[in-house]
Amino acid sequence: MSGYRIPDETSMGEVALRVADLGRSVTFYTGPFGLKLLERRNGVAVLGSGQRPLLRLVEKPGVRPKPHSATGLYHFAVLLPDRAALGRLLLNLLRYGVPIEGAADHLVSEAIYLRDPDSNGIEIYRDKPRQEWPMAGSEVRMANAPLDFEGIVAAAGNDPWDGIAPGTRVGHVHLQVSDLGKAERFYCEILGFNIMQRWRGALFISAGGYHHHLGLNVWASLGGPPPPDDSAGLEYFEIILPSAASLRELAATLSREGVDFSETRTDDGRPAVKTHDFDRIGLLLSARDAA
Repeated sequence: MSGYRIPDETSMGEVALRVADLGRSVTFYTGPFGLKLLERRNGVAVLGSGQRPLLRLVEKPGVRPKPHSATGLYHFAVLLPDRAALGRLLLNLLRYGVPIEGAADHLVSEAIYLRDPDSNGIEIYRDKPRQEWPMAGSEVRMANAPLDFEGIVAAAGNDPWDGIAPGTRVGHVHLQVSDLGKAERFYCEILGFNIMQRWRGALFISAGGYHHHLGLNVWASLGGPPPPDDSAGLEYFEIILPSAASLRELAATLSREGVDFSETRTDDGRPAVKTHDFDRIGLLLSARDAA
């Protein structure tokens, strides 16, 4: 145990995905999904809500969907600001004929599941008020109850669609890992996330008492290998710490624990660290400020 605890103010940043056809993916994420194209050059596109980057699409021609049993992305989760915004996005996806793969009331949130053209998993969701989250001591209770589609659609109202709602962001990332014990060692004992729920081959962890910033599961990937090099999927995901000082403290912890990393800067000049977990899943750890 490193003794490091990740700051309560930690949040999730952008998700970088490998895709086979950049034009196809940009069309999907700007049309049915309603994100704004912020930048596109040299085979990379950055998309977001307003000026907030959410997705970085990295074109790798010829990549194929990740094998089901490989480690890597299970889904990334886009957090809408309220139920009305979730309803409007759902209706737009349906207008485009995008298949809905699943849905659930998780007691803490309402969630809908789908896939992009490269079969990358996506969750769109809205949080219920935190005071309504059912707790069991320090852990949150989550479940898979039927979703109230009618209520969500009714909440959308009659406002015309004008893109994904301002304030939308990445709420969490859910990973397939090969070993829950090793994943807990990396994300909880080294990075310092808190366990919020253990549930049937999965672990849900967070900073600051959120229901989860990261999901980790072995439902199909127990003992599984990393995905082949020619796979679509997760390039890296970003964890944003509240300050440069907190990033330096975490980097010192990585060094003490023998975790390889390299120092870098984000596109907007913030200090950052690139590393990998024990399944070779890429992480970008960054500071919220540019000091």
